[in-house]
Amino acid sequence: MSSYFAHSAIDPVDLEVFRNRCAAIAEEMGAALGRSALSANIKERRDFSCAVFDAQGRMVAQAAHIPVHLGAMPRSVEAALAQFTLAPGDVVILNDPYLGGTHLPDLTTVAPVYAGATLIGYTATRAHHADVGGMTPGSMPMSREVYQEGLIIPPTLLARGGIPDEAVIALICRNSRTPDERRGDLAAQMACHRVGAQRLAELAERHGPAWVARHMEALLAYGERHMRAVIAAIPDGTYTFEDALDNDGVDADPLTICVRIDIHGECAVVDFEGTSSQCRGPLNAPRAVTESAVLYCFRCLGSPDMPSSAGAFAPLDIRVPAGSILAPHSPAAVAGGNVETAQRVVDVVFGALAQALPDRIPAASAGTMNNWTFGGMASNGVPFAYYETLGGGMGARPTLPGLSGVQVHMTNTLNTPVEALERQFPLIVRRYGLRRGSGGVGRVRGGDGLVREVEFRAPVTVSLLTERRVYAPYGLYGGAPGLRGRNILLRDGEERILPGKITIDLRPGDILRIETPGGGGFGAQEQG
Repeated sequence: MSSYFAHSAIDPVDLEVFRNRCAAIAEEMGAALGRSALSANIKERRDFSCAVFDAQGRMVAQAAHIPVHLGAMPRSVEAALAQFTLAPGDVVILNDPYLGGTHLPDLTTVAPVYAGATLIGYTATRAHHADVGGMTPGSMPMSREVYQEGLIIPPTLLARGGIPDEAVIALICRNSRTPDERRGDLAAQMACHRVGAQRLAELAERHGPAWVARHMEALLAYGERHMRAVIAAIPDGTYTFEDALDNDGVDADPLTICVRIDIHGECAVVDFEGTSSQCRGPLNAPRAVTESAVLYCFRCLGSPDMPSSAGAFAPLDIRVPAGSILAPHSPAAVAGGNVETAQRVVDVVFGALAQALPDRIPAASAGTMNNWTFGGMASNGVPFAYYETLGGGMGARPTLPGLSGVQVHMTNTLNTPVEALERQFPLIVRRYGLRRGSGGVGRVRGGDGLVREVEFRAPVTVSLLTERRVYAPYGLYGGAPGLRGRNILLRDGEERILPGKITIDLRPGDILRIETPGGGGFGAQEQG
């Protein structure tokens, strides 16, 4: 910190206050979004993210929301600004995975912030909508191309001069099985932009637009400086690792992800050469998602007060083979790349870094978001759709056991309360608790996964998009792997093991049990 400020006209105390003010703006936007949203996925689970950008569209601050959203969001802002010059009150919406998006349910909105006639920055939100059309309720299908996953929205004006475009909103809602939810959640996203704009404009009113611009530039440089220090603390060398996804839900073959990390001084080259080619199923991850996962791993090595700005990307040279599952060509299916493949990218990057930093890197965590979606028609004729991710076991740390029943790595959503689920949907939660003994043993034990058991009271279509059902989360340095996950259908007193990825029609009385993986253990278990 001192070496940076020795050459900067920005007072370090002022910059720290400014950094926290910008982060607080993003957090307040998120609070407004969560309170005013209509769907359980956004209101209860908090499956959304907010960030602040400078006048050039570079991220300067983010809230402590969803890592996979935030690392990829700059690509969406870049795509929006390439298409439009935004005036006060304008809002752009997009979800195209090949134009900066992640997967189709994640709708991103971007809005400018003006102080008088001066553009001082942008705010952006990304929220996972429970249904945006496609083959199955929840828009997380066993797809073979992106067109089957839902409505694709290129950068489009959602509001002009503060007036929502009702034709665009109607188009989005008409393509959803739950249009009223979509309308309510979109209104919440637009409303939180007004909160962000007001707070950022207050900063400019107090200190002037030029002051805000200088401090935003300083935050970018500060973020880069921090990341260079993080990388410099890693011993120089070349570190490799590989792991695999179980399959893509279409073909039975595993999908290999390889990484080679070259550390030299303050810079890192992260090369995924050798990774499997893009697949037929929905496990392809847009390049923005891959970059987000890499940034997350290196960000975890920094101090808690490390600035979350776009400057952190500068020392990272991320090389991804075009046409691989980590940078597919359109129209490859991508519904699961954001939620599952991103988790495996984290596993391989941490697996490589564990060789350089054996006293800092944990064993593999659950390695899956355990996605499940369902939908159908209620007895009153009203359609419903729901999406949820389930936690698992955290990998054991070098000196501490892994946490149990938590969201890990690229996700950061809350638990959906049983009461909220049962009130809103035709189901009964029969069981919800820890999967005891599922964490890998070792000198330090991995965390346990979860068990969620649900009985449906109406006909539903369920889609499961889960991983680590074939390949277990690895242990490190003699630690045992965590238990693999299991998906089970209980019908008429009989149990049937379901694949990790499946769409299935269930009838009233059917019970779905999802057992999530435990985390890997760390170190050889002491004998005696």
